[in-house]
Amino acid sequence: MIEGLQPYPEVAVRTADWLPALPRHWELHRAKTSFREVDERSVNGDEELLSVSHKTGVTPRSQKNVTMFMAESYEGHKTCQPGDIVVNTLWAWMAALGTSKHVGIVSPAYGVYRQRAAMFDPLYLDYLLRTETYRGEYLRSSRGITTSRLRLYPPDFLNIPFIQPPLDEQRLIVRFLDWHSAMTAKLIRAKRRLIALLNEQKQSIIHRAVTRGLDPAAKLKPSGVDWLGDVPEHWEVKRLKFACQVNPRTSAPSADIHVTFLPMENVGTTGQVDYSNQRPTADVSTGYTPFQQGDVILAKITPCFENGKGALLSDMPTAIGYGSTEFIVLRPMPGLLADYAYLLTVDPAFRLRGTEAMTGSAGQQRVSPDFVANWVIGVPPEAEQSAICAHVRDHTAEFDAAIRKVQSEIKFIQEFRIRLIADVVTGQLDVRDVAASLPEVAEAEIADDLTDGGELDDDAEDFIDEEEAA
Repeated sequence: MIEGLQPYPEVAVRTADWLPALPRHWELHRAKTSFREVDERSVNGDEELLSVSHKTGVTPRSQKNVTMFMAESYEGHKTCQPGDIVVNTLWAWMAALGTSKHVGIVSPAYGVYRQRAAMFDPLYLDYLLRTETYRGEYLRSSRGITTSRLRLYPPDFLNIPFIQPPLDEQRLIVRFLDWHSAMTAKLIRAKRRLIALLNEQKQSIIHRAVTRGLDPAAKLKPSGVDWLGDVPEHWEVKRLKFACQVNPRTSAPSADIHVTFLPMENVGTTGQVDYSNQRPTADVSTGYTPFQQGDVILAKITPCFENGKGALLSDMPTAIGYGSTEFIVLRPMPGLLADYAYLLTVDPAFRLRGTEAMTGSAGQQRVSPDFVANWVIGVPPEAEQSAICAHVRDHTAEFDAAIRKVQSEIKFIQEFRIRLIADVVTGQLDVRDVAASLPEVAEAEIADDLTDGGELDDDAEDFIDEEEAA
């Protein structure tokens, strides 16, 4: 069905350098022609609090994983209605905007725009305005000295041209994209189930190795811990804090030295790390978690903790690094190999009981450093630790490779969907006939599977909400 899509038979001359040529019967008008800015304020702040993100658009804050604190009162926040466009002013250049499906409240720093007349289907606009094509225009139209301080002010947003197909055609486009999104979500869910099965097999190997060792004939002794049971007789049994420093102090290098910066998204679930983000120490030494080469990091917030996000930083290209405040740092003491310490943090028993011990409100639950520090472990001699690590590497490499392959397939599917949306909403592909034969899709079928899944939204976005509202 997708393969059979064709361009529109007649296109007009391009009317903007950053837009492709549009179908001849489509229109292009500046946003101010159809929209006006509204500034209505909540009297008591009791309406549903909405979040505006480049990943998920406008969604209830209660459905998101956020790291910011919640304000005592939202009195005076801006209100919005279903169909309104809400723009995160500071993060518009990242396409942090969308159309609201809810009556709710948003940060006073955000822009809220309402149609003068029913000329656009709000769902079409949500697809259109969050494309990479429009993101580039938000960046050009924003004002500020540095990227982190760029703002898209209302006059500049309202000056941006909006592509306007006929209203009935907008609805057909939405029907097609909703259907395709539902099919894509179903496919991604199946692939994530496969990843879960592969992880289960991998974790069983790890758990056996770090609780029983490699010698099936080894004499055992009671560990004194119910979940751990018996361990090899020659192993030490101790709390993790007596084998690792938990969140140790790390001396900051000179302010102008570039260090590794690790946001949560740069750390994977199979120990892989993207070290490409480098920043001056002065930019990250305050407000972020410090660590050094050879440390072990693990995510403490749901769902990243449950998903196994963490890594051994043996290959970090700088001696010192900084990252998300949602990391706990372990620095092995003499007698515990760093490789073995990392294995202990991915042991399924550790992850399961850590999840059960989490505290905090829904969507913001965390495992505490105290839980990690007091986790009971079996510690073999270093030579045996090294042999266990080699055994686990040899017997899980196949699973890691398969997991990475499926993750790569998911990324490709997501990228294809992003490109398809851009081509359809800008009139590069004609979906009218196909869409007319498709069923309506319930919103529940278009799930979070279309995003990165189990990821936090940027810490900076959540910080900006409160910074600008203050």
